[in-house]
Amino acid sequence: MKTLQQIRRDLHQIPEIGFQEVKTQAYLLEEIESLHQQRLTVVKWKTGIVVHVKGLNPTKTIGWRTDIDGLPIEEQTSLSYESTHQGYMHACGHDIHMTVALGLLRQINQTPINDSMVFLFQPAEEGPGGALPMRQWLKTQHPEFLPDIIFAFHIAPEYPVGTVATRPGLLFANTSELFIDLRGVEGHAAFPHRTKDMSVAAASLLLQLQTIVSRSINPLDSAVVTIGKMTSGTVQNIISGHARLEGTIRTMDAQTMDTVKNRIEALCKATEIAFECQVDIDYGSGYYQVSNTPEMTVDFLKFADQHQATISIECDAAMTGEDFGYFLQEIPGLLFWAGVDSIYGLHNAKLNPDEKVIDYLVPFAESYIRSLSNHDNF
Repeated sequence: MKTLQQIRRDLHQIPEIGFQEVKTQAYLLEEIESLHQQRLTVVKWKTGIVVHVKGLNPTKTIGWRTDIDGLPIEEQTSLSYESTHQGYMHACGHDIHMTVALGLLRQINQTPINDSMVFLFQPAEEGPGGALPMRQWLKTQHPEFLPDIIFAFHIAPEYPVGTVATRPGLLFANTSELFIDLRGVEGHAAFPHRTKDMSVAAASLLLQLQTIVSRSINPLDSAVVTIGKMTSGTVQNIISGHARLEGTIRTMDAQTMDTVKNRIEALCKATEIAFECQVDIDYGSGYYQVSNTPEMTVDFLKFADQHQATISIECDAAMTGEDFGYFLQEIPGLLFWAGVDSIYGLHNAKLNPDEKVIDYLVPFAESYIRSLSNHDNF
């Protein structure tokens, strides 16, 4: 049987983007099939996997979700086991997430608990979003595998190994991608009056978008509208007939997200009139807020406080996005940060999590799950 470190390094070498995790799914299935199958039921969903472990005397089903996709980032770690897929990397730690889930699955399968467990190996967390359709599929096609409570974690580069951090209630923001295309009339730079210049229109719109948070959102609320990329034009002496803005929206409240989008649409309509052009908006992938069940989160932090070699922190909410929020929208549970002590942050091409987190987190998670299986309140 492979060590968990070897599994992590194998997975690290084959990152694949959302709903294209074919090699990843095959690798995970091979590891799952190497386990004793007596208590296991394994079902595939798209490029994801659901593994049900029958309990000894189940009164509930405990869920553990892990994301499995990578990012379109060229790795720059120079590790001996760096990505073999050019232009792709596990730069958000999903290789660590999967390995911990497999380690926990091994332990629960080898020494069963009273309750049943379901392990959700979910594709497409980074986009376009796998949690919501996976939840809907479970409800309609396999309601017997739908967990009663559910848990997940995310690596945290800023914390040392042995640290877990979370908070009751809102942890991660509502998020939405933002793509805006402006189409006018291209023409020669010497005849600007015959054109509809989309470089100017896009620049004007970009500045107006930055007034949404400062002038349309209650100062006591939190929101971000960031345009990270603007493209327009082809060469220096042709006036651009097309421009594109790409960005992100993040809010701490679902209603605030609606307000931001309404203002974006109003400003785009005004731009169409002012610059005599066509403006199209695409919100891309949008994720619901991650809101931890308060009582369960308080109990989790108390458990972590009492666990040997663990530092627990009640952290602040963050503008981070995570589609695990769609599970928590209907199922009680929580998500927590787990420290990996890296000087490079998430989505960085040089991210190198400390692998010691695996040997720490698997027994920590197992101990926590076993405590829940003896807990009648959930």
